[in-house]
Amino acid sequence: MKKYKISLVLNSFLCCAVILLCLSCSKNNYAQKATYQFKSETKIPDYSNLDYWAAHPWKKDLSDSVPADLQENYRPDSLTDVFFIHPTTLTDYSDARWNAEINDADINSKTDYSTILYQASAFNEKCRVFAPRYRQAHIRCFFQTTPETNNAFEIAYADVKAAFEFYLKNYNNNRPIIIASHSQGTKHAGRLLKEFFENKPLQQQLVCAYIIGLPVPVDYFSTLKPCNDSVATGCFVSWRTFRKDSEEPQLIADEKFKSVVINPLTWTNETGLVSSKLNKGGVLKNFNHVVPRVVSAQIHNNILWSSKPDVPGKIFFTQKNYHVGDINLFYMNIRENVATRISSYFKK
Repeated sequence: MKKYKISLVLNSFLCCAVILLCLSCSKNNYAQKATYQFKSETKIPDYSNLDYWAAHPWKKDLSDSVPADLQENYRPDSLTDVFFIHPTTLTDYSDARWNAEINDADINSKTDYSTILYQASAFNEKCRVFAPRYRQAHIRCFFQTTPETNNAFEIAYADVKAAFEFYLKNYNNNRPIIIASHSQGTKHAGRLLKEFFENKPLQQQLVCAYIIGLPVPVDYFSTLKPCNDSVATGCFVSWRTFRKDSEEPQLIADEKFKSVVINPLTWTNETGLVSSKLNKGGVLKNFNHVVPRVVSAQIHNNILWSSKPDVPGKIFFTQKNYHVGDINLFYMNIRENVATRISSYFKK
C-alpha cells in the first residue's frame, strides 16, 4: 500500500504542468468566458447553485466546447450523464493551503480553462456533463502521509460525494451514468464507485467508468471489472501514459502490485504495439485542431507506453511522463468509444 501511495504521487504532480505539446491554459473564446464573482459564506460548495459546478447542462460552460475540426458534424445528444471529477489544479508550492477554497477565482478559472476545456469536453457529444467544483487537496498531499494530508483528501472527497448525491437526487432520474476522472479526480472516483455502485442497484446504470491517470490495482474493486473490449458496459478503463521505453520514475518500475491498464487504441489489455493508424486524433495545445495519428500505444507492465507525439517540433519534446496528456492524446478515441458504449448499453 505504501508503494501504491507513492505511485499516486509520481503520477499526479504534473497534472497541470505546462507542457509544450499538451494542455494550454490560455483563455480563448471556445464556449463562453466564465465569471467567478460568486462567494459561499460558509466556504462550502452549495450544489444547488450552478456556480459550484464547473460543468453543468443548465449553463453554458467550457465543457460544451467542440474543436473547430469537429463542429460541422457535431450533433449533441443527452442520452447519458457524465459525472466528471477534475484533477489537481492547486499546484503552487508557495501556497500554504491544504485545500483550495471553493471561491478562489484563480483556481476556478485555471480548472475551467485547462481540464474542463481539454478533458471534460471529450465526453460532450452524447452526454450531459456534470463536473463539480470541490475543495481539492493541494498537490503536496500526494507527497506526504500526515493527518493534514489525510484530512485534505477527506475534505475533497466529502465535496465530491455531496455533489454526486445532489446530482442523483435532482438530475439523474434513472439515466445511464458515465464516471470520468483524471489524476486526483480518479482517487475520488474510485471511492465513489465503491460507495455508490459496487454491489448496489446503481451499478446497473453504469455505462463505463473512465478512471484515468492513477494506478488502479487489479484487486481494488470486488465486483466492478475492467472492460475487456470496446463495447462492454458496467465496467471501467484506466491507464497512465509514459513515453515509450521509459521506466521513469523508477518507483513505477518497482511497483509490487499489478494495476489495470487498458489501451485506448484497442480498448483491450493486449500488450502488443498498436499503430498510430488506430489513433483517431488528439487535441493538444491548439484546442480547435484535431491531430490525427498523434501517437501509437503499447501496454508495458503497469503503464501505457506512447510514442513521442507526431507534431512539428517534436525533436525538442523531451518529456517522458505524459500524464498531462492521458486524455488529450486519445481524445477522439475516447469520444467515439463513449458513443459506442452508450449504444451498447441501450441495446442491452
